Amino acid sequence: MAENGYTKKPKSKRIQDPIHGLMEFDNWIVKFIDTEHFQRLRSIKQLGTTYYVYPGASHNRFEHCLGVAYLAHSLVKRIRETQHDLGCSDKDLKCVTLAALCHDLGHGPFSHLFEVFIKMRRPDRKWTHEEASIMMFDDLLKEHKEIAYDLDDEDKLFIKDLITGKKPEDTGNRSPYLFDVVANKRNSIDVDKFDYLARDCYYLGMKSVFDFSRLMNYSRVSDDQITYDFKESYNIYELFHTRYSLHKKAYNHRVGKAIDYMILDALIAADPVLEISKSIDKPSEYLKMDDTILNRIEYSDSDDPDLKKSKEIIRRIRKRDLYKFVDEFLVPKDLKGKFEKDKITKIITDQLEHDGLKKEYVIVDILILNYGKKEENPIDNVKFYDKNQPNLKVFKLESSQVSYLVPELFEELNIRIFTRNRDKIKQIRKCFKESLTKFFGIPEPKTYYTRITNNLVESQDKY
Repeated sequence: MAENGYTKKPKSKRIQDPIHGLMEFDNWIVKFIDTEHFQRLRSIKQLGTTYYVYPGASHNRFEHCLGVAYLAHSLVKRIRETQHDLGCSDKDLKCVTLAALCHDLGHGPFSHLFEVFIKMRRPDRKWTHEEASIMMFDDLLKEHKEIAYDLDDEDKLFIKDLITGKKPEDTGNRSPYLFDVVANKRNSIDVDKFDYLARDCYYLGMKSVFDFSRLMNYSRVSDDQITYDFKESYNIYELFHTRYSLHKKAYNHRVGKAIDYMILDALIAADPVLEISKSIDKPSEYLKMDDTILNRIEYSDSDDPDLKKSKEIIRRIRKRDLYKFVDEFLVPKDLKGKFEKDKITKIITDQLEHDGLKKEYVIVDILILNYGKKEENPIDNVKFYDKNQPNLKVFKLESSQVSYLVPELFEELNIRIFTRNRDKIKQIRKCFKESLTKFFGIPEPKTYYTRITNNLVESQDKY
């Protein structure tokens, strides 16, 4: 007992956050934050090249991970306090909080773009940033044994499973619902999403009516999973609609995607010299991988031709001499079944060569947008409770029980074309439409620029 009757609390650190306000972290987790593995995340933009389009989106993986850890700790702590029979120990709470903190340790330069780069340079490796997060977490524990003294092998395995969302058939003495907190593979409702949706909207300057704090307060554990008050069903639809909207308007913005492809080309050109793709094999090298990789390339003293090509691309980005968006086709729902990525890509490249254009000019971008569970309605995997009927078992809701205005389709497919050669846009656009006619059998495919042209003609006819 401390002076004046106050109980002395363990040392902690408070961090002011624009999304969650004052976040308090116990001293033990601050020690994990203050490692080179976690501090690397300060130099990795949360939204990658989206920052080039939305200059407010300058936030990094660092603060996102802090937010996810804070929410994970808050959610599990609240459930523990309201449902004492679940048997969640202090160690369980610690493991979930640590998994939330470290879930993005493995993100590379420009976040998800680096995964595309590795897939192209190392097609033999089925590599993901989650795999890298495990590698970096293991290395953190190896290099800083003193801060993980009370974590046994079972705890460490539990934390890794929480990061990857891999729920073992036998969870042992761990409460199964804990696997819903950080990376929920059942229905995608987790604190990772709560934080990034709120944080990204804030820094993008976009509004969202989804209320994660309300959803957390109306959650409880039933049937070994986190369930929600049925009155929150529309709030959950808003969660998935917000995710879809961010992908549609920001994450896959045409200019941002053009810069994505430029950085991808720059990294691929520089890789034989700098061996960037080999960094995923060695934690000490991966620690050096962050968004400053472009500066390393740009200001390198090497005269290597590959590096010269990479530098030229980066200078084009600096001067805003960007790859250009050519056109886009939203595939009708009745034709989605015919779609084959490799086949449509080959038809487009063959048509280019037939029209005397180099296939190197063109980038075929396949954009699939959904509510997080492909063509499924993610709400089909969510269970609800009725607080006014405590004896009633948890249940699922049909979309018609929520609103007749919720979507009937939950996935859309877009074929987008970009070009490295700004002088060939009209020819490539014509070629793209001819390719769509060949592939889908549509005489006049309604592409993005077809709609714009038709609207312009209609407007001119009125005056």
